[in-house]
Parts: sequence; structure tokens; C-alpha cells
Amino acid sequence: MPLEVAVLIHHRSATLRSTTLAAAAVAAVLTLGACDADSGDGRPAAGKDAGPGVVAPGRPGEPARTLTAEEAAAETGQDTANSADFRYAQMMIEHHRQALVMTGLTPDRASSTSVKRLAERISAGQKPEIGAMEGWLKRNGGDERKQHHDHAGMPGMATEAQLKKLRAADGKAFDKLFLELMITHHQGAITMATEALSEGNDVIVEQMANDVVAQQTVEINRMRALMT
Repeated sequence: MPLEVAVLIHHRSATLRSTTLAAAAVAAVLTLGACDADSGDGRPAAGKDAGPGVVAPGRPGEPARTLTAEEAAAETGQDTANSADFRYAQMMIEHHRQALVMTGLTPDRASSTSVKRLAERISAGQKPEIGAMEGWLKRNGGDERKQHHDHAGMPGMATEAQLKKLRAADGKAFDKLFLELMITHHQGAITMATEALSEGNDVIVEQMANDVVAQQTVEINRMRALMT
């Protein structure tokens, strides 16, 4: 499934989940209020201690849960993006851009048709991912949450010396160096995505990070096979 479609579906699912929780929480509170109004003998209204159960739809792959009205109301705001989400999107855009620089060298320098095709797939996959992350940042005030990052220190990033060596290589020497650098680059991206899944809070960023882990794991295996 294309990244943009997956993100849109996931976004709609998250929105529906939050809307359902909010509506259920309001309904539960109104029910509690009605019980209070009906009880005029000074005794606690029926169900006041626990409140009516609220069935909360789970995220994809997770079962539904029964929450109290208070828990449902609290969960309506739990998908707010945090600093880890912004950090991931901002850093991964730069990370992907370097991958595009590297893949852009393959048409003229690679000798292997398989390496050229792999580079085309990587480029075709990462260009829309950059667009999706840029769009997410724009929708969520990314300009106001701009963070300074040491791009050279990001996991898997090739150094300027390595890029210079890659630009100077040709033929089989280029193929070997490209695969070595891109494997390391992908491993770094997976590390960043795993951190976002652990520390982030936004469901759309979570979907994008999951896509990076899945896609780049497959590509790493392909590159390793080409090196044998």
C-alpha cells in the first residue's frame, strides 16, 4: 500500500477512534448527571462510583477496551504529537535526502543492472515519504517546533569523505561501495524509526515509522544478497 494512502487510512482511523472516545465520554458524563438528578434521598446515584462502561476501539491490531467515563475523556487527547515525533520527522527528511543523493549517482556510475534497479526503488519510495513528513510538519506547526539537529551525527549518515569517494568510484567499485554505504544508511533509518515508535505519540508518525522499518528491512536483505 502506498505510504500516502496508508497514512490517510491510519489518520482517519485515529480520528474516528478519538471522536468515538469523546462522544462516549460525553454520553457517560450525561448519564451520570441524569442519575444524580434522579436521586433525591441523599444516597449516591446508582453507578456513580464506577460509571457506565465505555467501549474504546483499539488501534490497528489491538483489541477494544472497556473504559470508565474519566478514562475515555482522558484518552481523547493522548495522540497529541510530542517532541520525539517532531524530531523524527525533521531528521528523517534530511536522512532520506542523503539517500536520494546517493541513489542519484547510480545511473551513470553503477555497472550492475540490479544495483540500478534497487536504487530506483529506493528513490521511488523515499521521495513520497519526504513529502508525507513535510506535509505532517506543516499541518502540525513544524516551523514553530523547529529543532536543531546535528545531521552528521544521525545514525547511518555517510560522511562527506565517504560521499566524495562514492562520487569518484565507477563500475563494480561503485556498486560495492554504494551497497555498503546504503546498508549502513538503512540500518540508521531503522534505528531512528524504532526510537520514534518507542518515544513518539502521534499515530501518523507511528505509521510512517512502521513503514520505514518494514520497507528498509526488506531492502537491506536485497542489498546483502547483491553483495554475495
